[in-house]
Amino acid sequence: MTGWLYLIRRVSESRGFQWLASLSLLGILVASAISVLLPAATADEHPAGPFVQELTLDSEVEPILATYIDEGLADAARRHASLVLITMDTPGGLSDSMKDMIQHILASPVPVAVYVSPTGARGASAGFYILLSADIAAMAPGTHAGAASPVLSIGGYVPQIDDVLRKKINQDAMAFLRSFTETRGRNPVLAEKAITESTAFTEKEALNGKMIDLIASSTDDLLRQLDGRSITRFDGTKITLALKDSVRAPFQLSTRQKFLARIVQPDVFFVLLILGVLGLYTEFTHPGVIAPGVIGGICLILALYAMQFLPVNLAGLLLILLALAFFILEAKMPSHGVLALGGVVSMFLGAIFLIRSPLTSGGVSVGVALAATLPFALLTVFLMRLVLRSRKWKSVTGKEELIGAQGVAIARLPAGAEGMIRVHGELWQAESSQPVEEGSTVRILRVDGLKLYVEPADAAVSVAK
Repeated sequence: MTGWLYLIRRVSESRGFQWLASLSLLGILVASAISVLLPAATADEHPAGPFVQELTLDSEVEPILATYIDEGLADAARRHASLVLITMDTPGGLSDSMKDMIQHILASPVPVAVYVSPTGARGASAGFYILLSADIAAMAPGTHAGAASPVLSIGGYVPQIDDVLRKKINQDAMAFLRSFTETRGRNPVLAEKAITESTAFTEKEALNGKMIDLIASSTDDLLRQLDGRSITRFDGTKITLALKDSVRAPFQLSTRQKFLARIVQPDVFFVLLILGVLGLYTEFTHPGVIAPGVIGGICLILALYAMQFLPVNLAGLLLILLALAFFILEAKMPSHGVLALGGVVSMFLGAIFLIRSPLTSGGVSVGVALAATLPFALLTVFLMRLVLRSRKWKSVTGKEELIGAQGVAIARLPAGAEGMIRVHGELWQAESSQPVEEGSTVRILRVDGLKLYVEPADAAVSVAK
């Protein structure tokens, strides 16, 4: 074990390793800078004829995707687009991001059409709210929408809640849904069943129930049906859509947004947080290794960035910190595994409580929580035990290195008299309490300045016996 640790230390202290770590950090920083500077793909500045801005909502509703929708709507307004077309296929997502999207859709100066497509797609949970908030709600054949009951999800697990709290959450969601469906002229009574009864609707059921405006087999078919159609905006103004021979251009996620969209996913955020804490902890307990500190610092900063967007629960963070304290104490105290077990439970609970999602499902999954918790516990306890064990190791530098080492007398040393001995190829002035013959081996007892106090090596062996 000692040789293995020595090898790690030598590798970490080598110039090549440090250069590699520095170059890796520089590469990450450059890539991040480039991704930040890359803008989102946009349409031509001055399209000839009606212009349709196309956006895609094809994953879970989360903060970066909400920012993408907001930027797309703003870009369409700046270019005086005739229509913003959002093609949607989503299982739902975070309530705060959903509300942000809906607020920008309702306030958009450009008419917004939300189209559930392609065949087999869905506008579930948060997607149902977004669909009904649009100026035009459309669905492709073979699609469905609904199942929008508020879900109190913790790590993918849905806990049992009392009737009073359930009624309160449902009433809040129903009022929010009515606030725009009634103004849009849609059927709020039937739409509320998606909340109260978790009902989902096919495209035909939604059309017959007056929750959507039309069914279209493709985007071209949708634009053809909308051309010349009169609609009433959320503010009450009436306009007629002119979309014949329209120019369509996609507004895509930038490289930066794609990267950040991964970071703000609850599972990725939790893993980054754990890697950040573990990396810094490794650097603090083993100074000079460099790489864990570099990686941990980057991961922790990325996790802190994600915390600006995700509804992070303070109790979850405190549980994770408590788990770290338990793991450190487990290495110091003979608790027979009680502290380690407490740390595992605390970190697991912290993971599943880390992301609050009171209206739609979302949070750290149970599988990721377990997969990260157990290795983190083992590594933390292992590293702390190495630190505690290293405190008992003999010093390998300075004067302390000489204590216990052996040398050879180059001339006879009378008892109490000074003479010269050779240690590690160097000549030292030495004094022995017992006579030492020339060429005999001596053992160093202590160091006083440039003078060594020694005794015959066979005397030390005799005492040990």
